[in-house]
Amino acid sequence: MIFNEQDLVIGCKQRNRVAQKQLYDVYGGKLFAICLRYTKNRTDAEDVLQEAFIKIYENIDSFRNDSPLEYWLRSVAVNTALNHLRQQKYWKEFDDIDVHQNGIADTEITLGDFHMQQLMVFIKELPAGCQTIFNLYAIEGYQHNEIAQKLGISEGTSKSQYARARGLLQQKLNKEKRFDDGSVRKTQF
Repeated sequence: MIFNEQDLVIGCKQRNRVAQKQLYDVYGGKLFAICLRYTKNRTDAEDVLQEAFIKIYENIDSFRNDSPLEYWLRSVAVNTALNHLRQQKYWKEFDDIDVHQNGIADTEITLGDFHMQQLMVFIKELPAGCQTIFNLYAIEGYQHNEIAQKLGISEGTSKSQYARARGLLQQKLNKEKRFDDGSVRKTQF
């Protein structure tokens, strides 16, 4: 088995099946979680993951070791998931919402009392445009100008969709807290 990241990359560049399997074994779970955030169900996420790994294996030569391998792999998975969304037409158009009119921009989300699994359920319930931009900005760490470029939208649309997502999540969290029976609110994470 290859344990060194550099050796793993070299093995994959040489099309070594053992190295490719190890790459999948090491990073498959993390990349699947990414794919699941952008798709509507496990089956779609599995399809996106498979497509992402095909792209990874085919394009491993383009990895230049100038950043951690995991960042490059995550980028491939995110881009593959976004391509899947475009093909499935989960969103038609991103709306540019006037953030200041609806008061969403100043809303703060308090997440400490909720399990990550419950938060992910709430995120998956968002409209596709809001969900995608929330994932890209809040979870993946892309900036609004990068999101705009990736999705072919304006930076203002990215910001307004993110603000809308935050507002919708805040509403869900507040509602859940009000009707909480103790099964959702747990310890800090």
